[in-house]
Amino acid sequence: MNANLDERARYFEGCGYEGPIRCIFLCEFHPVAGPKITCQVPQDYVSKEIFDAVSVYIIPKPQLQRSILTVNVLGYKITGFPVRIDNAKYARNAYYFNLCFVCDAWARTVQYEPVVKKLSEYLMTMEQESDFLSNENKTEHEKERLPAMLKQILEDLNSHRMTTVIEGTTTMHLKVVKVASDPPHVSDHHVPIFVVDQNMFREQLWDLTTQQVLPYINGFNHVAKIAAEADVENNLVKACVQNLVYYGAVKLIPIFQYCNVYAATPELKYLAGKKKFQEECLFYVSKIEGNPPDLRDVFMMYCNMTHGTTFRDLCIRFNPQALRIDERKLVQFGLLHKLIRRVHKYPVFVEGNGQLSPMTSLQRAFSGLASSDEICCITGLSSQQLEEEIECDPGVTVIWKTLVSITDKWHEVFS
Repeated sequence: MNANLDERARYFEGCGYEGPIRCIFLCEFHPVAGPKITCQVPQDYVSKEIFDAVSVYIIPKPQLQRSILTVNVLGYKITGFPVRIDNAKYARNAYYFNLCFVCDAWARTVQYEPVVKKLSEYLMTMEQESDFLSNENKTEHEKERLPAMLKQILEDLNSHRMTTVIEGTTTMHLKVVKVASDPPHVSDHHVPIFVVDQNMFREQLWDLTTQQVLPYINGFNHVAKIAAEADVENNLVKACVQNLVYYGAVKLIPIFQYCNVYAATPELKYLAGKKKFQEECLFYVSKIEGNPPDLRDVFMMYCNMTHGTTFRDLCIRFNPQALRIDERKLVQFGLLHKLIRRVHKYPVFVEGNGQLSPMTSLQRAFSGLASSDEICCITGLSSQQLEEEIECDPGVTVIWKTLVSITDKWHEVFS
């Protein structure tokens, strides 16, 4: 029962996980019987009742022909590319068909869309050349060609994510290419950090803007600072960083400051149990190369990161320098591997009773929607100056929020 609950919690529509192709079927519009499945691998995976319920979307109106359509119904996700071939030789002067992939309802299917389109266009060409699909006077051998082809495609794509189909003198290559999720919005206060070996990058292969920006990405400079130091327009830097995030070269982390507050996450348990992960951590956070700190000291610092305790307080308490720990790298490693998360401060201006003076520009920024990092970047104030402004204004209160990553989607948790 608990396993079933875990399964349902993990796999849901929009969870981002890819699933296997469960079935491939070809359907057509019969001039008498209407929409029907003419070939299906494996047999009877999609029942007639389910197909009839969604056939209007599988063989759609002309306006939706030759476009990718995905239907989610009764536990199935069906992706197809409906095609219409106009020719006087067909009944009603046109032949309609759709080659569909069927996956689990929770599965991400965008990676299959180019394959479905290419396969449909291949079948369309074969139909135009030799009536491969519509010919009703086939021999027994000819009737087996399409089911055998679809079976090969289903098995190869699920096993190897690629296949080669040879039909007569024509050859078709299909490959499932992973489609990355849209990169997050990049703001001035975000800090890009490389998650791959920077030496792998050959600068001459990148555009001029990226070549100019790369030397300033060190895991500590935020986007606005990179733009200023690289002498590159701010929006160009954001586009460059977003491109690097999309290709998995960098990740975005919050600005490091000693006044920050961090909180340990449940992922910290993996540091206690995985030897290789421990070695990776100690190597990364070591202050002195070749002389790593003790795991106990590193683990103790992570465990003491909690709400209400600034990182400065932790450094005063534990003195990481004496423990051979690079405290800034400690935070970097924790954020990258989700061992810790930043607790952000959001100032909110609540208009006081009897206040007659108009709101200042800084008070307008205290909307509860912008974190202290964002406000500092917008106004040019240091974190200490902003803290003094908040302390001196009785009409300002502070909300603390943590951002928790769940299947790569961010949700706010108020604390």
